[in-house]
Amino acid sequence: MTRRTDARLQHPRRSLGNRHRAQAIKFLNIANSDDENRLTNLNWAEQSSRQSILHDFTNEDNWRILIDIKILLSDEIGVRAVLEDLFIILGRNPERTDILSGINLVLHGKDLLEAAFVVDPLDSDKWYHDIGSDDEKFTDFVARMNSLDLRDPRANIIFGRRIEKLYDNGRYDEFIPLAKTVVAQRPQNHEAWTGLGRLHERRNEYDEAWLCYDQAQIHFPSIPVRDEYRKRMDARLDGKKIPWKPPDISSRTMFLDKMYELSKPSAIDETSVKQEPEETSIPDDEQILQKLLENGETQSALFLSRRLIANGEEWAQKYYDSAMNDLR
Repeated sequence: MTRRTDARLQHPRRSLGNRHRAQAIKFLNIANSDDENRLTNLNWAEQSSRQSILHDFTNEDNWRILIDIKILLSDEIGVRAVLEDLFIILGRNPERTDILSGINLVLHGKDLLEAAFVVDPLDSDKWYHDIGSDDEKFTDFVARMNSLDLRDPRANIIFGRRIEKLYDNGRYDEFIPLAKTVVAQRPQNHEAWTGLGRLHERRNEYDEAWLCYDQAQIHFPSIPVRDEYRKRMDARLDGKKIPWKPPDISSRTMFLDKMYELSKPSAIDETSVKQEPEETSIPDDEQILQKLLENGETQSALFLSRRLIANGEEWAQKYYDSAMNDLR
């Protein structure tokens, strides 16, 4: 795949993915029966197959057909690009990328693809069937997930769907921390914030609910879930004449600190900000924010700057605004 699939795709469209995969198979069959025009038809098959992944990256068959075509074309660079793109969707695990070095990918690319699907099936139902009742596998998954980079929208969707299976099966105590990991790495996912808020509200965890609704409304102001929640709380407590108050600054700071930590999949070392040789001091918050933005750690910069603003550090507003603009 000479061009990476579009990471901006938000919602897989299975019908379009299936249509393009069927078209790819059609051209592939023609190529196998028409030696004279084989290369032309393989190229058409490759284009259709790339479109199938663009429209539905959650279907393993779309990846399989593209790998098959790349191998028929003896396109080792293309096979590498396909696998690297898949590894991004599966959380940028560096161990997987390292495997690609020194291997004949035309010979072994298909095996590597299938091995990745065995460990990380793209179908969330299959994933839960394999891992849901195995405590050891689930523990390993949790440990691994906390080290993965889920900032790519497609990775966020894949892992978000897996976490939803915990919710669907009533495993709320396991769902909440993992869902926060997913949403911390893509904070503009207002739907996930709203879902977390509703779960906290049902569990009578009112401060946590407000903090999640607050994040949802920040990223999608046209749906005022935080304001509606406050109205519900005021109405609920009106008979007791006890006005409800949002969480205090201390609670908000603790929440934002936690989200800041969760947002750093490849955690930047805050003491590694570039300094002159004679300097040995630990960088201040502004240096850290600058470094985060320079390194593309936008999510981390967002939570850190908002925590600083909540504590009266108005100078951090420009960094918060910059992070919000980058996320749009």
